[in-house]
Amino acid sequence: MLIVANWKAYVEDVSKAKKLLALSKRLVRSSSCTIVLAPPAPFLGALALTNKSSVAFAAQDVSATLGGATTGEATAPMYAAAGATYAIIGHSERRAAGDTDALITQKLLRTLAHGLTPILCIGEHERDTEGKYLNTVREEITIALSVLSPKERMKVIVAYEPLWAIGKTASEAIDQRDLGEMVLYIRKVLAELLPGKSSSHSLVLYGGSVEPGNIRALAGGSGVDGFLIGHASVDTHLFSSLVGELT
Repeated sequence: MLIVANWKAYVEDVSKAKKLLALSKRLVRSSSCTIVLAPPAPFLGALALTNKSSVAFAAQDVSATLGGATTGEATAPMYAAAGATYAIIGHSERRAAGDTDALITQKLLRTLAHGLTPILCIGEHERDTEGKYLNTVREEITIALSVLSPKERMKVIVAYEPLWAIGKTASEAIDQRDLGEMVLYIRKVLAELLPGKSSSHSLVLYGGSVEPGNIRALAGGSGVDGFLIGHASVDTHLFSSLVGELT
């Protein structure tokens, strides 16, 4: 299982960041999970460049620019130089802040051009009874991958994060059956975009109200390859429990 811990802006001091890294090192040694940490940009280099464990690191976002006179931007080569090997692209919070499909495609191109593995976030705002939400998922995947070469498309990890399931309790969030159906649908869309049978090797993650009480069930029969975890990833007890449930 691939666990991507998106710290967002919850961690604001380096001592807590180091404590969370130390915990992740212990967890990765005692479990079969692959752990990727996505700390705030100012902490990335301090954690990643001295890291000797198998814990990996991700950028929470990358700039679509090519560098130069763009004050405040953090580019893909900067993140790569700081030790990141993954990058989260198109997160729902970035989309809400104004990232368009066109901008997301540019960020994907920058990410891949500098050797980072993109984690493309997709998901509908709400579910309707007519299945229109499936068109939203299809469009977000298709538009994002349309500018990539077949080889580049094979490197993209898809993270399904339905906005209607975020911030809910486990009982209100998505269940194993619905998640399994969506994972199958995402793989169907990927099969139309990737060469041959390579889509079967693409990783699909889930994010949205994942708790110790439901993570094992969600992982068990849904076909998902891992989880994108937000706020719970900066709570040492919760994060330990989440990883422990998958061990």
